[in-house]
Amino acid sequence: MLPRALLLRRLNAANAAAHLRSSVKPARLAVGAVRYNSNASTSPGTSKSSSEPAQKPSWLTRQIESSPAAKSAFLGFAKVLGYGSPKQLAARRAFVLYEKIAAMKPDEDKAFWLNDCYLPPTFQSWFTVTNLHVWLLTVRLRALPAEHGRHYQQALIDHFFIDVEDRVRAVLQPRDPQPEPYTFESSFYLNPNALPKDEAESGEKRKRKLSRAPDRIVTRQMKIFKEQWAGLGLAFDLALVQGDQELAAAIWRNLLGARGAQGIEYPAGTAAAAQPNPSFRRTVNLVGGEVVNVEKVDFEKEATTDDNSGVHDFPPTEVDKYLTYPQVMLDLTTYIRQELARLDKVSDHDIMEGDWEKLRFTRVTEDVKEKSAKQ
Repeated sequence: MLPRALLLRRLNAANAAAHLRSSVKPARLAVGAVRYNSNASTSPGTSKSSSEPAQKPSWLTRQIESSPAAKSAFLGFAKVLGYGSPKQLAARRAFVLYEKIAAMKPDEDKAFWLNDCYLPPTFQSWFTVTNLHVWLLTVRLRALPAEHGRHYQQALIDHFFIDVEDRVRAVLQPRDPQPEPYTFESSFYLNPNALPKDEAESGEKRKRKLSRAPDRIVTRQMKIFKEQWAGLGLAFDLALVQGDQELAAAIWRNLLGARGAQGIEYPAGTAAAAQPNPSFRRTVNLVGGEVVNVEKVDFEKEATTDDNSGVHDFPPTEVDKYLTYPQVMLDLTTYIRQELARLDKVSDHDIMEGDWEKLRFTRVTEDVKEKSAKQ
């Protein structure tokens, strides 16, 4: 991953490149500027009326256009700085892929993740779902020509972790007034430091006392997310070649919290009741390395300690929820295979031209369940 400050500088340079080039050839680059700017209010298919007067060229544009030598030197200098290079272009287009396709999925299928998968509405759940869809896009980007694929993959992951860090800091290190988010505010999880709804609607601002966690806490959390990203990617890459059974197992471990891994606790008084089992239990799934020394972890103690993630084994009173897991794993396995096959049909040309609509994911709750019911 690139450091946050370095990547932001590269993105700012990319935006500067678009501005510099548009000052030289504004007519030819106007469509591209609208197409790849995700915050633009004009859609790719719209254009200004021909009756509107053309914008007057700037002094710099007139000077460069009037001198072929100056124009050649100007474009050569921009090329040396990396403006308009394949790497810069991949960074801009990968941002759209991340913001418009991957980061939207937790909110789009919120009911499925919360009600069918029993994931709590936390930032951890948002990260897990988004991580899955970043991986799906990464699988397709690997198939791009090598000179482009590596730039798109790295840029997508960089945008993902810049957004994650931005959201982590919004929770752990809130500021007043709140800065603009890197992408958008999600309704999937609750930020306890967000502006109250009544104040946001009225526009009135009250003085608030906000706590601020030290940077070492943010750094540690980012390392944990990095390990989770790497762990999910390795598990699902392996599942691609080993089959649907391994894929369902990877889904159970990485998305569903491996609930019930140590057995199911039944209500007291039933024949299958396991009295010695604790009333609270979760699966400890540590990748190990940068954050925690696995050799020093007391797994028995950790398994009975609430980590406030909201993902733990169902209590005896909710044991029937396990009955839905086979269907949920089937739905997600079908969804992942279906999406990988669909993404494979999108041409390299469409991806590198920024036609992100063709990459948009389908809805788990609608498309997959309808196909599963027909089979």
